[in-house]
Amino acid sequence: MVGILKLAFKLLVNDKAKFSALIVGITFAVFLMMFITSMFFGVLNHASSTVINIGASIWVMDPAVQTVSNSVGMPNYVLDAVRSMQGVKYAVPLYSSGALVKLPDGSYQTVTVVGLDDISLFGRPALVSGKIEDIYAENGFLVVDDAEIAKLEYPKLGSEFELNDHRVVVVGLAKVSTSGLYGTPTLYTTYTRAVQYLPNPRFTISYVLVEPKSQADVQRIKQEVTSLGYLALTKEEFMKRTADFFVYQTGGGTNMLIMTLVSFIVGLSISGQTFYTFILENLERFGALKAIGTKNRELVGMILFQVGFTAFIGYGLGVGICTVLMWLARLRLPSYAAMETYANLVIAFVMVLIITAISSYAGVRRVLKIEPFDIFRG
Repeated sequence: MVGILKLAFKLLVNDKAKFSALIVGITFAVFLMMFITSMFFGVLNHASSTVINIGASIWVMDPAVQTVSNSVGMPNYVLDAVRSMQGVKYAVPLYSSGALVKLPDGSYQTVTVVGLDDISLFGRPALVSGKIEDIYAENGFLVVDDAEIAKLEYPKLGSEFELNDHRVVVVGLAKVSTSGLYGTPTLYTTYTRAVQYLPNPRFTISYVLVEPKSQADVQRIKQEVTSLGYLALTKEEFMKRTADFFVYQTGGGTNMLIMTLVSFIVGLSISGQTFYTFILENLERFGALKAIGTKNRELVGMILFQVGFTAFIGYGLGVGICTVLMWLARLRLPSYAAMETYANLVIAFVMVLIITAISSYAGVRRVLKIEPFDIFRG
C-alpha cells in the first residue's frame, strides 16, 4: 500500500497546474470561511466585554435584559434580598450606562460609564498608571487605555472633561482584557458618583454581582432570584445570552451562514471540477493499474490520499494566511474585533472534509467503472 500511495503522490504533484489549482481553491475557501467566522466570533466576544472584564460569577438582572449593554434598572431591595440569600458570599451593585462627555476642545464624545461598588470596587480594571485609591477623590474617574482612548484625545493623569455639567478628573489609566464592541471609550468610577453625575430613572442598579460560597450554591441562588421575579445567570450563561441575541435577533448569524456557504460553494466548485478533470486525464493510468491487478480499494485509497493531501495543505495555508492578515490588521487597527477560536477552526476543518468527500466521490465512481479492456483497446 505504501508503494501505491507513493505512486498517487507522484501522479498528483507531477501535474503542477492541476495540483496548484486544487491547492488554491481549497486555500481560498478556507481563508474565506476563517475570515468570516473569525469576524463573527470576534464581534460576539467584544459584545460581552463588560461581563468578561468585570468577571463576576453570577449576574442578577431584569428578565428583559438581552445584552449586557442594554441594562434595565432594578430597585435597591433586590440587592438587599440577594445579600440575605443562603449561599451568597457577597453581592454588590454595578452601574453601567452610556453618556456624553465634553472634551477640552468643546467637542462631545459618547462614552460608557461603569460605576463600581463604593466599598469593594469589585470588578475594577488593572491600572497602568495612577492609584486605585484616587478614584475616591473628588470627581475621580479611571479611563480605559485601549484603542478607543484616541477619541478622548489621549488623556493623561489630571486631564479634565465635563460630564453632564460635572467636572471629571482622570486619576488613572486602566487596561482591560477585552474592549467594547461599539467603539466607545470606557470610564470607571464609584457607583455613588455615577448615579449622582448622570440622569437616571427611579431605579439605578444595572446589575447585582454575586459571588457564591460554593459552586453547589449557584442553583439555589438562581432559584431564589427567580422567585423574586428577576433573573440570575452565571458569567458563561450571560455571555451565551448576549451571543444568542446577536446571532438570532440581529441577522448576524444569518449573514455569517450565507457568507460561509458562499465560500464553501466556491471551494467546492473549484476543487471538485479541478480534481475530476485530473482524474479524467489520468484515467488511462488508473486503468493500467487495474489491469495489472491493483484492487479497487487500493485505487480508492490513491484517490482519497490525493484529495486528502491537497485538502490538508490548503487548510493549513488558508488558516495561516487568515492568521497573518488578522495580525497585520491589528497592528494598523487596534480595535479590530476578529479572533480565531477552536470553534471556527473546527468549522473550517469540517467544511474542508465535506469538500474533500464530495470532490473525491465523483472521481472514485469514475475510476471504479474503468474496464482495463477499454483502456488497452483505445
